[in-house]
Amino acid sequence: MSFTYRLGWIFFRLIFATYFRWRVFNPERVPAEGPVILASNHASFLDPPLVGAGLTRAINFLARESLFRFPGMNWLLHRWNAVPVDRDGGGAAGLRAILDRLQAGGAIILFPEGTRSYDGNLQAARSGIGLTVIKSTAMVVPVRVFGTFEAYNRHMKWPRPRRVAVKYGRPMRFEELRAEARTCSKARLKEIYQEVADQIMAAIAALEPHEDKQTFP
Repeated sequence: MSFTYRLGWIFFRLIFATYFRWRVFNPERVPAEGPVILASNHASFLDPPLVGAGLTRAINFLARESLFRFPGMNWLLHRWNAVPVDRDGGGAAGLRAILDRLQAGGAIILFPEGTRSYDGNLQAARSGIGLTVIKSTAMVVPVRVFGTFEAYNRHMKWPRPRRVAVKYGRPMRFEELRAEARTCSKARLKEIYQEVADQIMAAIAALEPHEDKQTFP
């Protein structure tokens, strides 16, 4: 972690521990090094820092490229390992930046649903994460956040002091589908992207906070 990243990491851990009374489950399932995609459900702006603060390794985040136009914000986002992407996060430049971070051995948070939930329920996965998984060699760790919709959803102006939690699932590898993707037809390739996305979303949905012993941050 850079000095600036560590300061932000400490700040968010303090906020989550006091204002949101957070719980963290199974962070040891995330490898301490090497390329990793952290695939999480998405209900709130709190989700990226929550997923990242539960781990002791530095994480890469996605941020809209428009935010990088402001000098102060540009400086901070780069030091917080933010990856600039377009509004939908599906542009070629954004994908290349994500793959570059993974190729360099980094970990990055991606949201299979693509956007924040409107009602707090899990949404269908989009194929974009499947494309990223297939084009990389990274393992995927499913992650589920709890309580962030109640704490700070898209309908709220200010965060509320609700308990939040984050649980990290067991790593997923997609060697067989990656091998098939190298030689299959374009039609089948699109199916593979969605198949990978659906498998990841199913793994996220299967995570429950009461199954395993809590790890206190």
